[in-house]
Amino acid sequence: MQENYQPLSIEQEVQQAWQESGAFASPENSPAPKFYCLSMFPYPSGKLHMGHVRNYTIGDVISRYQRMLGKNVMQPMGWDAFGLPAENAAMQHGVHPAEWTYSNIEYMREQLKRLGFGYDWDREIATCDPNYYRWEQWFFLKLLAKGLVYKKTAPVNWCPNDLTVLANEQVIDGCCWRCDTQVERKEISQWFLKITAYAEELLADLSLLDGWPEQVKTMQANWIGRSEGVDIAFAVLNREELVHIYTTRPDTLMGVTYLAIAAEHPLALAAAQCNTAIADFIQACKVMETSEAAMETMEKRGIASGLMALHPLTGEAVPIWIANFVLMNYGTGAVMSVPAHDQRDFEFAKKYGIAIKHVIFAAEANKAEQTLNSDQADDGEHAFTAKGVLRNSGQFTGLSSEQAFVAIAETLEQTGQGQRKINFRLRDWGVSRQRYWGTPIPIIYCEDCGTVPVPEHDLPVQLPKDVVLDGSQSPLVAHPTFSKTSCPQCGKAAQRETDTFDTFMESSWYFARFACHDAPQMLDARVNEWLPVDYYIGGIEHAILHLLYSRFYTKLLRDEGLLVADEPFKKLLTQGMVLKDGSKMSKSKGNTVDPQGLIDQYGADTVRLFMMFAAPPEQSLEWSDSGVEGAHRFLKRLWRQVYLHVQVTVANPVLNKATLTPEQAAVRRQLHQTIQKVSHDMGVRTIFNTAIAANMELINTLSKFDDESDNAYAVRQEVLEAIVLMLTPMVPHICQQLWLELGHAEASTTLRWPTVDDTALLQDSLELMVQINGKLRSKISVAATATQEEIQALALADEQVIRFIDQQVVKKIIVVPKKLVNIVV
Repeated sequence: MQENYQPLSIEQEVQQAWQESGAFASPENSPAPKFYCLSMFPYPSGKLHMGHVRNYTIGDVISRYQRMLGKNVMQPMGWDAFGLPAENAAMQHGVHPAEWTYSNIEYMREQLKRLGFGYDWDREIATCDPNYYRWEQWFFLKLLAKGLVYKKTAPVNWCPNDLTVLANEQVIDGCCWRCDTQVERKEISQWFLKITAYAEELLADLSLLDGWPEQVKTMQANWIGRSEGVDIAFAVLNREELVHIYTTRPDTLMGVTYLAIAAEHPLALAAAQCNTAIADFIQACKVMETSEAAMETMEKRGIASGLMALHPLTGEAVPIWIANFVLMNYGTGAVMSVPAHDQRDFEFAKKYGIAIKHVIFAAEANKAEQTLNSDQADDGEHAFTAKGVLRNSGQFTGLSSEQAFVAIAETLEQTGQGQRKINFRLRDWGVSRQRYWGTPIPIIYCEDCGTVPVPEHDLPVQLPKDVVLDGSQSPLVAHPTFSKTSCPQCGKAAQRETDTFDTFMESSWYFARFACHDAPQMLDARVNEWLPVDYYIGGIEHAILHLLYSRFYTKLLRDEGLLVADEPFKKLLTQGMVLKDGSKMSKSKGNTVDPQGLIDQYGADTVRLFMMFAAPPEQSLEWSDSGVEGAHRFLKRLWRQVYLHVQVTVANPVLNKATLTPEQAAVRRQLHQTIQKVSHDMGVRTIFNTAIAANMELINTLSKFDDESDNAYAVRQEVLEAIVLMLTPMVPHICQQLWLELGHAEASTTLRWPTVDDTALLQDSLELMVQINGKLRSKISVAATATQEEIQALALADEQVIRFIDQQVVKKIIVVPKKLVNIVV
């Protein structure tokens, strides 16, 4: 055995051995229980960053641990390969997006292998491969036939930098999720998937996800946003149209003093035809950003339409205002405004001098808890938004808000002016994108036949390679021949759809394709052997976008008969970010650390160990150069302990439990206590830093264990073997080599997790701490079978205890079994 730890040569040899043996293949029809572990696949941007390294190390540790438990583990890897960065790189560097993407995949694949991740590379997929996205096109057409896909012109979030549409979920704080550019609003015709048809199921099935963080489930529940309310129809004075609004607070209906409608509402457009001021206001709204965050903070502006609505219960005329905070594509494009009891309505009414009518007041029992009282429902600056008791509400005066909800809803239903309804905040998923590097939408437009799906035998519709990428428009629109085709039904000249799919379409089903990557259809029976994924690892930033879409897609695939799972992921781990100097690592901040440089300097195992030791998986990890060096020193210590051990030759290396000395028994006891703890940390808590720390303590004990007897040698062998096994998931290269050096022939990838020897945990005596008035004063050794009275007597007879009591009166003695004695004086 080499005296010094040489990580680079060791890791190269070990990785070669893994590759030659097919160590991480995941065979079908194995008698072993399956375990599907998956980390969210990366976008092939060119190089791995530390967030990737942490994410994939966590997944690899879990996979290797489960393999050591005897499970048939599948841990695949692929590439979320479509997207705008490839187009931008093509413009910057003069290379085709495909060339740039596949070159990056080659480089990043080698980086992943260099880190020793145990992937089944035979299952590798790239979403830009026509053999992958052809099935996405096929499935889209199946959904179109079922009525779950439709096209309409709608106001959309438009990124002026990327020149493409963004889903609501892709607008973060008013900016594009990818390039951080301020988002605008634009009218455009696009394709939608009817995710709202599954809103109820998506919400209800969150209760099935016991292995998901509560934070993620709450975020999804809030995004789906189920509410119970009333759809109310307001007649418009001197017009035939009705204005429909939806409210969850019908108890405030008697306080309505105006209606607010969206700039795109038909009544607003009609009013603009003869009023230039209204037309100008509507035009200004068109360039307004419409994300939730922006709507919350922007200045609320409006203009009177000149139209009046009639209150459905009183017949009173209330003005209709056109307001920038109402969106046509959200709900009905109109809201009833109750300024006394809604803060936004209150601020708008104050700004434009609109009447404020108080109808909800604090209940007598709650007056002390309210900032407002029954004589004044607002303080001049805030609306009274709590529920309470109705006043100034005609026949409903005196009812509680809860009672009024039912009474007003029933009255409206009886008069045909309203209906109780369940609504969802969730909106259908707009999947059209005006870019090149994505999956072409398989639709043809014919003047005679209308919208025609591409025939199945013509799939996949592939991207043309001879495109010009200059940022001025979609390359597919500019391409001389791509859009020109013939109608599959009548044969006449027709136009091909030039939009491509949102890249979240590709990532919404890739986990299923891994299970049957070589199937001649979208999915085959193997998908039901592997799904659902047992453990899914990725960032919390995907809580709504990717994770919600994946759940939706799984249900679509199930209902098409392609798989049986209701949910895609049993357990979800959302790892924390990697920080440096308190901030997330990013190129713009200049605080990134190149993983490749660290691997070249210290080896992959050191990088892996630091990532797992620095913080629990769900917490953010603060980068530390000294922490990396500390991880490397520990591996050198481990190597040194094995080196010193194998230099020794003994006559009888077999452990004799019957002749163990107290010191030898204590070392074995600590070993099996450590196995017990680490097994719990790894398998139950999924916390690796404490598992590593426990092994570090064991190494410290071993370094002080200077017994040179044959039995001591056997104890040391047992301890070192167990440490190597327990650390194998975290640092597999060094552990494989050390396993061989300890006299074994088999690879560590085929080994089983160490088991606890319960007899080693038995103790003849226990060491208890003794406290006096809560302060540690001594330690005593007692028989493991000692009674509480015997323990108290031994504690009081201890010399240090006698000295500290110093003739004071003992009031009480508390014995905490197996831990301590506390004497109160």
